[in-house]
Amino acid sequence: MEDDDGHQNLHPEISAPLLPSSAAADPSSPKETEIENSPIEQVALTVPITDDPTEAVLTARMWILGTASCVLLSFVNQFFWYRKEPLSITSISAQIAVVPVAKMMAAWLPERRFFAGNRWEFTLNPGPFNVKEHVLITIFANAGAGSVYAIHIVSAVRVFYRQKISFFVSLLVILTTQILGFGWAGIFRRYLVEPATMWWPYNLVQVSLFRALHEKEARAKGSLTRNQFFLVAFICSFAYYVFPGYIFSMLTSLSWICWIFPNSVFAHQLGSGLNGLGIGAVGLDWSTASAYLGSPLASPWFATANIAAGFFIIMYVVTPVTYWLDVYNARTFPIFSDNLFTYEGRIYNVSGIIDSNFHLDPNAYEENGPVYMSTFFVMTYGMGFASLTAILSHVLLFHGSEIRQLSNSAFKEKKVDVHTRLMRRYKQVPEWWFVCMLVINIAVTIFVCEYCNDQLQLPWWGVLLACTIAMLFTLPIGVIKATTNQEPGLNIITEYIIGYLYPGRPVANMCFKVYGYISMSQALTFLEDFKLGHYMKIPPRTMFMAQVVGTVTASLVYLTTAWWLMDSVPNICDRQLLPPDSPWTCPGDHVFYDASVIWGLVGPRRIFGDLGSYSGVNWFFLAGAIAPLLVWLAHKALPSAKWIMLVNVPVLIGSLGNMPPATAVNLVTWILVGFLSGFVVYRYQREWWQRHNYVLSGALDAGLAFMAVLLYLCLGLEGVSLKWWGNELDGCHLAHCPTAEGVVVDGCPLFA
Repeated sequence: MEDDDGHQNLHPEISAPLLPSSAAADPSSPKETEIENSPIEQVALTVPITDDPTEAVLTARMWILGTASCVLLSFVNQFFWYRKEPLSITSISAQIAVVPVAKMMAAWLPERRFFAGNRWEFTLNPGPFNVKEHVLITIFANAGAGSVYAIHIVSAVRVFYRQKISFFVSLLVILTTQILGFGWAGIFRRYLVEPATMWWPYNLVQVSLFRALHEKEARAKGSLTRNQFFLVAFICSFAYYVFPGYIFSMLTSLSWICWIFPNSVFAHQLGSGLNGLGIGAVGLDWSTASAYLGSPLASPWFATANIAAGFFIIMYVVTPVTYWLDVYNARTFPIFSDNLFTYEGRIYNVSGIIDSNFHLDPNAYEENGPVYMSTFFVMTYGMGFASLTAILSHVLLFHGSEIRQLSNSAFKEKKVDVHTRLMRRYKQVPEWWFVCMLVINIAVTIFVCEYCNDQLQLPWWGVLLACTIAMLFTLPIGVIKATTNQEPGLNIITEYIIGYLYPGRPVANMCFKVYGYISMSQALTFLEDFKLGHYMKIPPRTMFMAQVVGTVTASLVYLTTAWWLMDSVPNICDRQLLPPDSPWTCPGDHVFYDASVIWGLVGPRRIFGDLGSYSGVNWFFLAGAIAPLLVWLAHKALPSAKWIMLVNVPVLIGSLGNMPPATAVNLVTWILVGFLSGFVVYRYQREWWQRHNYVLSGALDAGLAFMAVLLYLCLGLEGVSLKWWGNELDGCHLAHCPTAEGVVVDGCPLFA
């Protein structure tokens, strides 16, 4: 591996075009040349440039541990998703946990070969546990990490709307949404996997961890090997999480302004990290930093800086100015809330505007009045509008020519890095596999939506339109995700489109959003895993198999777990009926449900259109399209100012894409940690960053996950809790109060 002297550029995005001409030629071209390492410095410092094609990959060990990891992670993640503080356990936990088990299997299982001499020959013990087996197990685990977005449909219909939907229909919806995007992902491999500059930053965390767990490393005097460093960081993370996770949960959000002014609504609105602007708030808890935007240690500094700038402008300038100027009667509602309100500031009674056919009752809606939202909730929708047009404008202006040239194979010479050359020895996945998968999935989706139209409400043309939107945006959003580790979503624009075309049908709106948004997101997940296989030299056909089988397995486990919880936890997700200290408040599902009311039941025309109160928010579409143009013009006018090229408008204005349910303290803590890692340590302690940064990220994830599960099994199941002021989170109990004159809210002062 080359040392730092061979990689002088701190930000490779500046000097290298996003899709370099060196990556665009026909793979069979005789004029192809090779570069010995990646042009991206972080990749060159992290990913090994060797391969052993003789290592066993599809082993019994891989199948057993991969399936077990997928099932366990799927169960745990869905279980914690409904809780007040959702915990997303990443595949890194399984990546670590399987190592001692796999080594025991290698030591103890018999080496006898079954069906010897034919194509079905296998053995339970093919020899020492190797890194390629480990990668495939992690791919299985990746399928169970995070959440399955389509579960929100089932939760909203059964829990919030209190309607019926069958388990079989739910399973088909989940399977098709999770696999649909794989079809066109295969077509986009040449754009988003093969080019060296599509480097997918988060994969470097896993690559670092694989190397730490498998490579023997000599320890320099006075330092730790990566294995030793991981073990120390893991133990510290594991031990520390008992404080924010059980003993002193206020560490999740420390809001000192609220402590100084305990009876001031204004101070609580400013200082609350959970229900306000989060000024001065910080979380001393890794889950606070990594819960919604992923690990800040995996984010390139230029992306972190863009998110920080966008968050500061929107959260600390635009939102408070809009609120205190009382735009759209903002002071009648909380400054930060995901609830829906009446004009008088009361929680909106959604069930009162639904007719017997599960459609909007126009007469009842007239009686109840329009739906209103908090200032920040409106602002997040505006940023969602702007983000969509900014993605198209940014990619067209800055990378349109390279994408067009790559599509036309117009370059006469192609440079490939060593990773691409090494992967050429393996059979590629034929493109017709992906086309068949795409056609079959679309056909099944149309059948399900038409056959179960009384439950899903989405017509066949809605399925085709959703797929078209997802396919069109996979490439531009994939470019952003592959270079910044940030993924702008399509949830808002999909809701907007179907809300206008097919209003008054909340389930149709939810289904359209999931097919239009999550199929794109799943395509990117597929491509990201493919890039991990590219870095670790896994045969592509084996990768394809592991991803598909893992996704199907995870979908079944996620739905079964959710179904069980909805049947077994009384009043799950119902904040008005649950006890005050209940953990089953479902913050993510509440946001999804509110969106289905806004866009599906009531419809965008009655909220953002000519019949609504927020029509001015549509100007954000134009602002998003213009902003990248201004940056592009500034770059043309000042080509020597290299920092201008680091301004990524889609990432900047999409910084609030996860808020709510993410809160201000999540973003503040994420930005602070990202600054320390991506700027301070990367610039001034480069050698330490190279050896330990991504290993530290994995250790923090794993330690938190294991302690969180242990706390729940030992204490949560028994209902054992500590009740004292240190477990009152940020203590800003007045942050939810409105400040308009005469608005009455329980627990809030009345402003005369």
